[in-house]
Amino acid sequence: MADRQRSRVYAWEDRAISPRDASIIAFPAAQGIVDAIWSEMGLLYPPRVERLPFQARCRIADADRLTIRMPQTIPSWCLLHEVAHAMTTTIDGHSDGHGSAFMNVYLDLLVRYLRLNAVDVRLDAVRAGLKICSGASKAFFVDRQY
Repeated sequence: MADRQRSRVYAWEDRAISPRDASIIAFPAAQGIVDAIWSEMGLLYPPRVERLPFQARCRIADADRLTIRMPQTIPSWCLLHEVAHAMTTTIDGHSDGHGSAFMNVYLDLLVRYLRLNAVDVRLDAVRAGLKICSGASKAFFVDRQY
């Protein structure tokens, strides 16, 4: 399935999110941050934070339901991006990619943890042509039994 919003999300982040947040997370602190976010969202079994392989030169980080992979340091907004991927991927690997459910969860995380203005950031995303499913669950996989 094509990830139709991917390039638009990246362009929007470069223009609208990255300039608003210069904070950096070091690898040793990342697991505690992910665990705290997961717990605050009422979820169990947070993804494990691992090092991104050195040969991964085309990406800043990546994530699925079980693992977030990152380099030695990562911008805070980027870690939230990967947490949103983990929250919108099922244990069997079905992912929303950068779709409307991902965007809803990601925007909520940006507002909650970077304290961005909810109206401004959502309006900016819509103006960038991004689809957002405002009714999307924080983690659509929690309703399934595993």
